[in-house]
Amino acid sequence: MNSVSPAKLLNSKWTAVRPANKEKHFIVTEIEYSETGAVVHCLLEAVHSHNEYAIDWRALKDAETWRQGWK
Repeated sequence: MNSVSPAKLLNSKWTAVRPANKEKHFIVTEIEYSETGAVVHCLLEAVHSHNEYAIDWRALKDAETWRQGWK
Protein backbone atom coordinates (compact mmCIF):
# COMPACT_ATOMS: atom_id res chain seq x y z
CA MET A 1 0.00 0.00 0.00
CA ASN A 2 1.35 3.41 -1.00
CA SER A 3 1.19 6.14 1.60
CA VAL A 4 -0.61 9.10 0.07
CA SER A 5 -1.29 12.42 1.77
CA PRO A 6 -4.16 14.44 0.27
CA ALA A 7 -2.28 17.65 1.10
CA LYS A 8 0.72 16.60 -1.01
CA LEU A 9 -1.10 15.20 -4.05
CA LEU A 10 -0.77 18.20 -6.36
CA ASN A 11 2.15 17.76 -8.79
CA SER A 12 2.98 14.31 -7.39
CA LYS A 13 4.32 11.77 -9.91
CA TRP A 14 3.02 8.23 -10.41
CA THR A 15 3.94 5.18 -12.50
CA ALA A 16 1.31 2.73 -13.72
CA VAL A 17 2.26 -0.87 -12.90
CA ARG A 18 0.42 -2.09 -16.02
CA PRO A 19 0.75 0.66 -18.65
CA ALA A 20 -2.00 1.02 -21.27
CA ASN A 21 -1.72 2.88 -24.59
CA LYS A 22 1.97 3.67 -23.90
CA GLU A 23 0.87 5.70 -20.87
CA LYS A 24 3.13 4.77 -17.99
CA HIS A 25 4.05 8.00 -16.22
CA PHE A 26 1.47 10.38 -14.77
CA ILE A 27 1.38 13.61 -12.80
CA VAL A 28 -1.44 14.95 -10.63
CA THR A 29 -2.35 18.28 -12.25
CA GLU A 30 -5.53 19.30 -10.45
CA ILE A 31 -6.99 18.78 -6.98
CA GLU A 32 -10.22 20.20 -5.56
CA TYR A 33 -11.03 20.14 -1.87
CA SER A 34 -14.38 20.43 -0.11
CA GLU A 35 -14.99 22.99 2.63
CA THR A 36 -14.02 20.33 5.17
CA GLY A 37 -10.68 19.68 3.43
CA ALA A 38 -11.60 16.37 1.82
CA VAL A 39 -10.47 15.72 -1.75
CA VAL A 40 -13.48 15.82 -4.10
CA HIS A 41 -11.67 15.85 -7.47
CA CYS A 42 -8.29 14.49 -8.60
CA LEU A 43 -7.00 14.79 -12.18
CA LEU A 44 -4.07 12.73 -13.55
CA GLU A 45 -2.28 13.69 -16.77
CA ALA A 46 -0.29 11.17 -18.82
CA VAL A 47 3.17 12.58 -19.51
CA HIS A 48 3.51 10.92 -22.93
CA SER A 49 0.10 11.66 -24.47
CA HIS A 50 -1.16 14.52 -22.25
CA ASN A 51 -4.49 12.71 -21.84
CA GLU A 52 -6.25 13.58 -18.60
CA TYR A 53 -8.10 11.17 -16.33
CA ALA A 54 -10.28 11.92 -13.33
CA ILE A 55 -9.69 9.30 -10.63
CA ASP A 56 -10.51 8.67 -7.01
CA TRP A 57 -7.30 9.72 -5.22
CA ARG A 58 -7.58 6.70 -2.91
CA ALA A 59 -6.88 4.46 -5.93
CA LEU A 60 -3.28 5.70 -5.81
CA LYS A 61 -2.83 3.79 -2.54
CA ASP A 62 -3.08 0.47 -4.41
CA ALA A 63 0.54 -0.69 -4.88
CA GLU A 64 -0.57 -3.35 -7.39
CA THR A 65 -1.77 -0.58 -9.74
CA TRP A 66 0.40 2.47 -8.93
CA ARG A 67 3.96 3.20 -7.84
CA GLN A 68 4.89 6.54 -6.37
CA GLY A 69 7.41 8.46 -8.48
CA TRP A 70 8.55 7.75 -12.04
CA LYS A 71 10.16 4.32 -12.16
